Amino acid sequence: MSLAATLAASTSTTLSLNMGAVAYGLAAIGPGIGIGLVFGHAIEAMARQPEATGRISLYMWIGFSLTEALALIGLIAPFIFKYS
Repeated sequence: MSLAATLAASTSTTLSLNMGAVAYGLAAIGPGIGIGLVFGHAIEAMARQPEATGRISLYMWIGFSLTEALALIGLIAPFIFKYS
């Protein structure tokens, strides 16, 4: 194998690994914004209706967990596509 072919193979491997990191970084933006919105709107709702704090907190944590699941899927997706 020539030196150019060896360098090209190692460069493409490094590039695909770095693209996975970039893809996860971009995928984490959406859930980050979503979690901020979930907690922000929950605090606003609790301030407007303090008597509904228990129910609002329940739905807040459900929304948080579903939004966080998107971040975890974004973390796993590059590995699935790389090794499949």
